[in-house]
Formats: sequence, structure tokens, C-alpha cells
Amino acid sequence: MNILTWNINGIRASKVAIKELLDSLDSDIICLQETKVTRDLLDDAIVNVDGYSSYFSFSRKRTGYSGVATYCRNSVTPSRAEEGLTGRLAKGSDDIGCYGNQTSFTNEELQSLDSEGRAIVTQHTIKDTEGGLHELVVINVYCPRADPDNQERMAYKLHFYNLLQLRAEALVKAGRHVVVVGDINASHRRIDNCDPGPDFEEHPGRQWLNSFLHDNTPGKLSSETETSLTLTNDSESSSNKQQHKPSDSSPRIFVDTFRRFHPTRQKAFTCWSTRTGARQTNYGTRIDYIFTNVGLFQRMVTSCDIMPEVEGSDHCPVKASMSCEPVPSTKLPELCSRNMPEFLGKQQKLLSFFQKLSPSKVALARKVEMQESRPRDDSKLGLKRTGSDPGSHRSQKKFKMDPIEPRRGSLMNFFPKKKSQEADSGNKMTDADVVTKPELVKSTSMPPADLNAMIDNNTNGGSPDTCISETSLNLKSKRFSQDSLTDGSNRSKANSASVWKQLLSGPPPAPACKGHNEPCLLRTVKKPGPNLGKKFYVCPRPEGHKNNPEARCNTFIWVTKAK
Repeated sequence: MNILTWNINGIRASKVAIKELLDSLDSDIICLQETKVTRDLLDDAIVNVDGYSSYFSFSRKRTGYSGVATYCRNSVTPSRAEEGLTGRLAKGSDDIGCYGNQTSFTNEELQSLDSEGRAIVTQHTIKDTEGGLHELVVINVYCPRADPDNQERMAYKLHFYNLLQLRAEALVKAGRHVVVVGDINASHRRIDNCDPGPDFEEHPGRQWLNSFLHDNTPGKLSSETETSLTLTNDSESSSNKQQHKPSDSSPRIFVDTFRRFHPTRQKAFTCWSTRTGARQTNYGTRIDYIFTNVGLFQRMVTSCDIMPEVEGSDHCPVKASMSCEPVPSTKLPELCSRNMPEFLGKQQKLLSFFQKLSPSKVALARKVEMQESRPRDDSKLGLKRTGSDPGSHRSQKKFKMDPIEPRRGSLMNFFPKKKSQEADSGNKMTDADVVTKPELVKSTSMPPADLNAMIDNNTNGGSPDTCISETSLNLKSKRFSQDSLTDGSNRSKANSASVWKQLLSGPPPAPACKGHNEPCLLRTVKKPGPNLGKKFYVCPRPEGHKNNPEARCNTFIWVTKAK
């Protein structure tokens, strides 16, 4: 059986169908984080995936934020499923239980920790290689991210860590095997970070991982670690009531499965910055994990590895394999998204009234509308068929044209055209008409001198060859008018272009970086502070280690405004 975790960075942003995506991951239990969907944004394509059941946790504070989802193949259908870690969102018979001693948290803290859609817990039945049945609990979490300078958010993050540990250890204490998967948002060891600083180990998230994880030194894990958990928890429960973090002397019964199989692998990262293109140089961190209790790891876990070849997010998946056989439940848990009323056909979502129809549905709707709008019987419209009326057949044909489709044409069709006197007389014009119609002279664009000369020849009895015919006059005037307009238009465009070039000269050319002599990229400071909104130039190469010649050099140039 395979278990996979992946921060998908927006489930609706996937470029392939969810069914195709899940199948390509080749896992039985697929845990996704940062789905960025709330219940109102769910659709049938995400919920009803053939061959899978799905379980979602949504943020109750912001739309399109946070969120986790667990997809289980039908062969691994869970017997129970629960949203959150506190138990306050559990639904009756689906209550998995084992919440630990939560007296160190206030009611407001517990409610807040489950309000951002950061945890889904599913319980499965598995059979080991000897035929023994076990209860396996999978905790899918998306741990909060916090800026070290934001004390309030950092406290929230640490509370979430300690609540997660409290719940996981309580489940193990109750005799269940536990797998904790997800985006933990903290790298454990220096080897898990591309550029650890001198105070790397002092980060609160790493200190919590030290208290949660068993030593990853290769070798046989002690089976006494888990058996001592009950006595340790009982003896320390009273001393921990006034503090959120477990005691340092509490047993560390969970292991980082990837590091157990690959204790010395370098540059094994799962997250990269897309803003700096750091994935190209593998300049990242490992913050996505699969943790299991010691007993489960010893008995069933056979492998664990990262999958950096899978793209589509700023994270990559992590997959672990177990030597066990799942026993699917015959009934879907109540939390399964298929049981939501909007997907059972019991109610319609408001969002469905505003969704765009596919081209096929639009064509079908138009066809139905046309059929319904077309008259069934002429008598309903007061039309009578008369064989003696020669125009009745034509009028019926004209009426049977599509009444919905509007007549298309030029806008000028709506304005009546004036009939000229020339058109009324059959477009015939005598030599005398040229002289007696001054309006024709005024309407031409022929030079006055040439036009007067030709008129004089005509009035002085000139030969018919020298008379101005309507055709020649119109052709010459039209040609002269077009040439004049073309020349004027070209001059106008040239003048406009030169004016705009003077007004909008554009930004100055970017300076070259020092390391590669390549044009720099223009960036803007987005972090709140005194430099917010300021612009600067940096090397165009992707971010990487300072010893990597293909990575970004240390060029940094502030953009100064011209005085």
C-alpha cells in the first residue's frame, strides 16, 4: 500500500483532470495540502472522482486559502473520517477519538486552531503479512507558516504543532498505528536546508521537531519506546496543564521515514521558490514529511522517497510504501464529500447559476430555444394559406426564417441612401451639364486651374474629345482625393509617432549584472517596511548556492528616480 503527500498549491489550478492526476501518482492514499478551495468552490469534477472517495477540510476564515484533502482509492475506503485535530468538528459516528489532555488550551484557541482547514484524519483497517488486523490512522496536515517577526502568528504555529503532537501520541497510546503526513513548514536538520544560517537550530519549529521525532541515527529502533509512552504520559499530564508544549522527557515515538532510509542524502529538497526560479538550481528546503510511529515503521514501512520530477506546484510529492493489505470499509464515512447535499442532488449550489456553460451545452441550449420559439401552426399568428395570393408563399418563407438570430449587416444599412440626380437620369450626362452643374465642380478634388481650363475648352466650342465626361472626371477626382488622403494620413501618423516617442520614452535600459554581464531584472519590494514599493535590479539567473557559477550573482542595484 502506498501513501503520498503533496502540497498542490491550488487543486483547481491543475492543468490535467483530477482523475488523471491521481492515477499518475500511483498511490492508494493521496494527501493534498493548500487546496485553496472552500465548500462553495467545490465542483463535481473535484468531488466525484471515479475510483476514489474524497475528504476535505476548508478554511472558515478566508475563501481560497489553506485547505487539505485526502483521496482514498475504493480499495482503501476509510471506516471513519474526521475534520480537524480538536474533535470539535467530528460528526457523531465518525468520531475517531483520542484527543489527549487539552486542558492547556483555551476554548478560543481550540476553535481557532481548527478554523483554517488544516487537518483531515482518516482511519483505515489494514492486514499485515501474518494476517493480523490493525487500525491505521492517517493525519493529513498543513501546518501554518509564520514570519519570525510576527509573534502572534508564531504562537499560533507552535500551538498547532503541540496540538498535533498531543493527538498523534494519544492515538498511539490507544493502540493504533499512526501516520502523520503533510507540509510541516519547517526543515529539521541542516542537511534539509539549502543555506542554513548560524542560528538554524534555534528556530522554534525545529526545536519542536526535535521533541516529536525519534533519533534518526541508523540502526534498530527500540521497541520499548512506544511501550513506555503510557507511563510517561500519565506521570507528566498534570505537570503540563499550564504549558502548551510537551515535556522534553516525553518519549519520541515518531520517525522521519525519509531520513531513516536516506540518512546522508544531500540536496533532497521538496520545496523551492518559484519567484526566484530556484527549482532550476535545486536551491530549496525539505519541509514535506511522512512520519510514522516506531512500531509501524519497524513492521510495515518498506520505502520512502521524494519525487522531484513531478511538477505543477512549488512543492514535490513524498511517497512511502508499506507491506500490508488494506481492508476497505463497506460504508462511506459521513464526512465523505459525496455525501454533501449539493452532490447528492438534494440541493443546488448558488454558484452553479453563475458558471459558464461549455460550448456543447451552449449549442444545445440554443437549439432547444429555437425549437421552442418556432411557431407550430400558422393559424396561431393569424396567417392563412390562400392559393390565389401569389405573395402568400413568399411571406411564409420569409417568416420561417430563424426568429432568434438577428440580421447581421453594416451599421450604414440603417441610414437611407440619397439618390443623386445622375442616378435618376440613367447616369447619363451631357457636355453642357458639366458647366451648368456647379455642385459637381465643388465636389471634386481636381486642382482648380486644370478644371477651369477644361471647362473653358468646353464652352468655347471645343471638340468632343476635349470635353469632360462624367467618367473621366470622377476617376481623376477620386484618384486625386485618395492620394491626398493617403499622404495626409501618413504625415499624421508620422507626426503622432514622433510625439508619442518624445512623451513616452520608456524606462532606461537595465544595467548588466556583475557576475554574468547579462541585463538585470527589475523587481519591486513587496515586504512591508520602509522599502515597500521601491524598485531594484538583480541578476536574471535563478537563485542558487553561492558556489554555483550558473546561479544568481550578488548584483543588487536600487532604482533611483531622476531629478
